Amino acid sequence: MLDPNLQTQLKGYLERLTLPIELVASLDDSPASRELEELLGEIVALSPLISLVRRDDDPRKPSFAIQRVGTDVQVRFAGIPLGHEFTSLVLALLQVGGYPPKVELELIEQAKALQGDFLFETYFSLSCQNCPDVVQALNLMSVVNPRVKHVAIDGALFQAEVEAREIMAVPQVFLNGKPFASGRMELAQILARLDTGSAAREAEKIRAKEPFDVLIVGGGPAGASAAIYAARKGIRTGVAAERFGGQVLDTMGIENFISVKETEGPKLVVALEQHVKSYDVDIMNLQRAEKLMPPAEPGGLIEVQLANGASLRSRTVVLATGARWRSMNVPGEEQYRTKGVAYCPHCDGPLYKGKRVAVIGGGNSGVEAAIDLAGIVSHVTLLEFDSRLRADEVLQRKLRSLPNVTVLLNAQTTEVRGDGAKVTGLVWKDRVGGGVQTIELEGIFVQIGLLPNTEWLKGTLELSPRGEIVIDERGHTSLPGVFAAGDATTVPFKQIVIAMGAGSTAALSAFDHLIRSSAPAAKPELVAAA
Repeated sequence: MLDPNLQTQLKGYLERLTLPIELVASLDDSPASRELEELLGEIVALSPLISLVRRDDDPRKPSFAIQRVGTDVQVRFAGIPLGHEFTSLVLALLQVGGYPPKVELELIEQAKALQGDFLFETYFSLSCQNCPDVVQALNLMSVVNPRVKHVAIDGALFQAEVEAREIMAVPQVFLNGKPFASGRMELAQILARLDTGSAAREAEKIRAKEPFDVLIVGGGPAGASAAIYAARKGIRTGVAAERFGGQVLDTMGIENFISVKETEGPKLVVALEQHVKSYDVDIMNLQRAEKLMPPAEPGGLIEVQLANGASLRSRTVVLATGARWRSMNVPGEEQYRTKGVAYCPHCDGPLYKGKRVAVIGGGNSGVEAAIDLAGIVSHVTLLEFDSRLRADEVLQRKLRSLPNVTVLLNAQTTEVRGDGAKVTGLVWKDRVGGGVQTIELEGIFVQIGLLPNTEWLKGTLELSPRGEIVIDERGHTSLPGVFAAGDATTVPFKQIVIAMGAGSTAALSAFDHLIRSSAPAAKPELVAAA
């Protein structure tokens, strides 16, 4: 199951174990069980502190528990945690085996203090880059708190369960048998939902913060770059972000990031966060900005009001709030979101194995999604509003070579149809002929571009007709002391590397503004002499 290089790496990690653990397997005669048994055998061979026990006592087969010998501490996987979940497997082995997690002590103490009994079930897919954060967070909670239990379930392997629970998007989390959350969540977000007093405590901490020299709103590539450039100037720097990493967290393959031939969004975000944290930057995650208040007088402090009721003050502000996937805004879309309407083909594609799906959008993202899905589903219909596809020609050639893909041009999606529980079809209008047709299908993947996260700024500073923050070549906005960078702005190309450059520019412009605004006024006699 594991190639020699991976075995060598895993063996090195397992040398950090300090406590004995058992792998308790529940298997049957299926090929998947044989694969899991082989994987577990390879793991056991890599450490004398790991043993394998077969009990076959769990109804989900194949599955296994990682259990600390002589205790109730355990983590359970239903399926074979490879792909994106291999890291979750490694961390579970280490943490159950006594290796301390690299998580803020405050969050660990918060997890330990939870009252009540919690049984979490997380459905994931091996190709989902959003799932590991959820799986790893809940695994850690089950290690530090004996009243928390967690099982991570491969939805593609347990299709009957997925259909019975009407799961059409991952990660999907159930708590004590009831739906709890859908989509990417970090440990702090999960704890905030369980610990109702945490938001108020965090707001109180934020209110007590001294004003910043530069406050960056947003934690994507532009925000991270701005934070690094500002911190390197030795000025007080803060970052308030709804989720550090932004949309890059939802990006699968990155092949145009200069000097890095190929990477994935979550890996790049980890590197960005580590880089920012290597400087003296106050990172305030899970904070959504709701209002920007200009200074009451020239040279005064700018105020950013947050959703939790607290406010941050700063001498300058860099807005790097990024963008989100654009919705179709048609009847039925919101009703069937996560019930057949999806926005991440890598995450949710495996749940539609053998089914019929549509992809909305003929740009690079849409064509790439159609190509990926064609290898999983029975048929893909790609609908493009324009008279031609806008994707790169190399992608179009690949798309045309696929036998189970139909491309519809001049196709305007007008309605998503369903039976109340899930998507059953799509209605589209021929923009040339005028006819209206219905396609019967089970899934719709929307890939029609980005919408800037700027609604909260309307009426405060100048926005373009598309809602983008209007900036000049230095990142200045229409408000003195307020700068902007990245996908939320009028920069013409929305690319990671461009956002990073723009973030650097905005931070340097903010520093320049601070220098000029704090310079002493010229003496009258010198002005007269000049």
